[in-house]
Amino acid sequence: MKILIQNGHVIDPPTGKDGIYDVLIEEDRIIKVEHQIKEEADRVIDAEGCYVMPGFIDMHVHLRDPGFTYKETLSTGGQAAVKGGITTMCAMPNTKPVIDDREKVEDVHARAAKDSPAHVIQLGAVTKGQIGRELADIEGMAAAGCHAISEDGKSVMNASLYRRGMEKAKECGISVFAHCEDITMVEGGVMNADENAERLGLKGITNSVEDVIVARDILLAKETGVRLHLCHCSTADSVEMVRLAKEGGLPVTGEVCPHHFILTADDIPEDDGNYKMNPPLRAKEDVAALREGLKNGIMDVIATDHAPHSEEEKNKSMAQAAFGIVGVETSAALTYTELVEPGILTMTDMAEKMSTNPASILGLEDKGSVSEGKAADIVIFDTRREYTIDKDTFASKGRNTPFHGRKVKGQVMYTLVGGTVVYENEIR
Repeated sequence: MKILIQNGHVIDPPTGKDGIYDVLIEEDRIIKVEHQIKEEADRVIDAEGCYVMPGFIDMHVHLRDPGFTYKETLSTGGQAAVKGGITTMCAMPNTKPVIDDREKVEDVHARAAKDSPAHVIQLGAVTKGQIGRELADIEGMAAAGCHAISEDGKSVMNASLYRRGMEKAKECGISVFAHCEDITMVEGGVMNADENAERLGLKGITNSVEDVIVARDILLAKETGVRLHLCHCSTADSVEMVRLAKEGGLPVTGEVCPHHFILTADDIPEDDGNYKMNPPLRAKEDVAALREGLKNGIMDVIATDHAPHSEEEKNKSMAQAAFGIVGVETSAALTYTELVEPGILTMTDMAEKMSTNPASILGLEDKGSVSEGKAADIVIFDTRREYTIDKDTFASKGRNTPFHGRKVKGQVMYTLVGGTVVYENEIR
C-alpha cells in the first residue's frame, strides 16, 4: 500500500529539512521526500498548514502490564500514545511481576505487537524483583531487545551492585536509565520541601534527594563507561551536573517531563493528589533551569513519565495518594504551547527532543527521521488548533492530571506507525 502525504511542513532534524514537502510511503517505509510527488497512491493525506514530523518516541512510560491492568493495558496505553503522536514508547519494568528476565521481556513484546498500535520497547530491571539484592538477567533481557535497564520507581541504593549492573549493561551494549532518589532522605515526603508544603501541612522532599543520586550515578557511569540516561530531572543542580558530565565527554543524557518544565509547587492550589508526582513539582528557579537546559541542549529529551492510576488511588490527600501523572496524550500540545510558541524551542528542537534524540539514545537507526529509507512512523501536527485539555476524553485508563481544563495549542491530526494510519483526529 502507498500513502502520499501532501503539502505538509516537514521538520526533519537529521537532514535539516524545514519546509513544504510531499512524503511518499510504501508499506512500512518512507520512499520519497520531495517538493512535489506526482506518483499515484492508495491514499492521499492533505497536510496543508500542518507539520509533518518523525513520530514521537517516549522514553519513559508506565504501561502497568502485567499485573496492574486496572490502571492501564498495552492496548489502552498504546491508544493513548498514538493519540498524542507517540509511535514508540519505553515501558518501565516495575510491573507485577517485575520484568527481570528474558522471558518476561519477550512476553510483553509479543503481546504489544498484537495489542498496541504503538511500538513498545520493554525495559528490564537492574535487580531481580527490583529488590536490590542481586542482578537481574541483564544479558538475556538485552538479547530480547530491552535496549536499557532501569530500576525506575526507585534507585538501586547498593552502589557496588549498581556498578556491577552498569558494567553488565555496558558489556551487553545497552543503556542504564536512572531514577535518581535517595530513599533514605525521603522521610515520608510527598511534595517539594518549601513554604507550600508548610501551608498544606505536608512533608517535603528536598532537592538533594535527587541531586545526591544524580552525582553518584554520573560518577559510576564515568567509571564503567556505560551510557547513562537520567530520567525525569527536576532540579537546577541536576541540569548543572549533566552539563559538567557532557563537558567531561561522558555518555550522559537527561530528560525533562512537561509537568516539571511547566508547573511549580506554587501552582498547587490545595491538597490534591493529582499534583503528587515523583520527583515533585519544584521551585521557580528549578523550572527556569530546566527550560534553559532544554533550550541550550544540555537536556536532550522530553519524556512523560506517564503513570496512570485509578481514581481511588489519586482522589485523596497527597499524604495518601499514589505518585504519578498521565502524560502521553498531552505532551506534544504542552510542549508546543509552553516552549515552542514562546520561542524557547523551535519546531526542530521539539522534534529533536521528542523523537530524534530518543532514537539516537536507544540506537533505533530507522526511527527519528522523516527521510528516505526510514520507518514510516510519522505524526502530523496542527499548531493552529486551540482547545482545552479534558481528562474525560483520554484514551488512557488514567485520568490523573493537574492539566485538566488547561488551554493549549497544537493537536495531533494523524499518527502513522509502520506506514499504517493508527490515529486520525475526527475534527478535520
